[in-house]
Parts: sequence; structure tokens; C-alpha cells
Amino acid sequence: MDMGTQVPPQHPLRQLFGALTEKSFMEHLGWPDPNVTSYVSNLLVDFVHTDRLYKIRNQQDQPVDTVVDLLFESEVLLQAQSMDRERDVHQHIGDFTLFMAGLFPEYLRRLKTTGLIYHKDFLVDYMKTGKRSYGIVARMADNPSVEEPPLFRKLSDNFELCVTGLGFVR
Repeated sequence: MDMGTQVPPQHPLRQLFGALTEKSFMEHLGWPDPNVTSYVSNLLVDFVHTDRLYKIRNQQDQPVDTVVDLLFESEVLLQAQSMDRERDVHQHIGDFTLFMAGLFPEYLRRLKTTGLIYHKDFLVDYMKTGKRSYGIVARMADNPSVEEPPLFRKLSDNFELCVTGLGFVR
């Protein structure tokens, strides 16, 4: 499937990820937030297509596949041509780091411990980076409400909890 292909709302995979995410966040974390669980389960469905993991492209139209390069792409002063681009890239950084830290923690541990110093993300703290990127997206939002924190504020403030929840989904 290409990047333009969406998984239909009633698709069994979407329903499975929705049910697993809701159950994990409610039963294991005690956090029944439908906005967060819906976002996280949709993220899982999106990333079923591995090309979605690398949907951000650089100026040479090459997929950006490391967090270090994504951070470079997100900066308006460096590569991001607009605030919308900056926001989109930061949202993707949050999504990518949440997905990898929640579902593939052993990969991240291997990055740090096996001396993969040739890998650009060797020194990147996925937790801090994801939390920061979602925080930037939240600050860029129009009219954030004080009573009901916006979705990306919740994802930023509770990033570690979301990673733990994804671990239970796994």
C-alpha cells in the first residue's frame, strides 16, 4: 500500500489496536482518556505501513530515517520552510519516538549499549526528544484551553506513561 492508502475505520486491524490500546491504558495505567487512546491506536494503524515511519522527506526527497536528521528538518532556521512544516516534523518526531520506545525498547537499548556509534541516533534520548517535540506541537496549537489540556500537551506531559501503555499493548 502506498502512503496515501488509509486503513478504513471499520477495518479489523483498527478495531484490534483500538481495543488493545483502550484496555492497556485503562486497566494497566488507570488512564481512560479516549483522546489519547484514540490517537495512540491510530498511530499504531498508521505505522503498520512502514513507509509511514519515514514519511518526512528532506529537500532531496529522500526519507528521513533518524531522529537526529528529523530534528534538523524541524528547525525553521535550518530546513523547515514554514511553521506548518516545523509542526508536522515535530509531531512526527513525537510519534516516531513514542512508537519506537513503546514497541521496540530493546532496539533502543541496543543502540546505546552495543557501541553503534556510527548510528546517528546513538546519543539521542528518545524519551526526552519525544516529550519535547509533542510539547512544541502543543505550544504551536491555536487557542489551547486551560480547562481541557490539548492532546499534544497530554502526550508531552505523560510521554513516559504513553510509552509504558504501548509496552502493554505489545
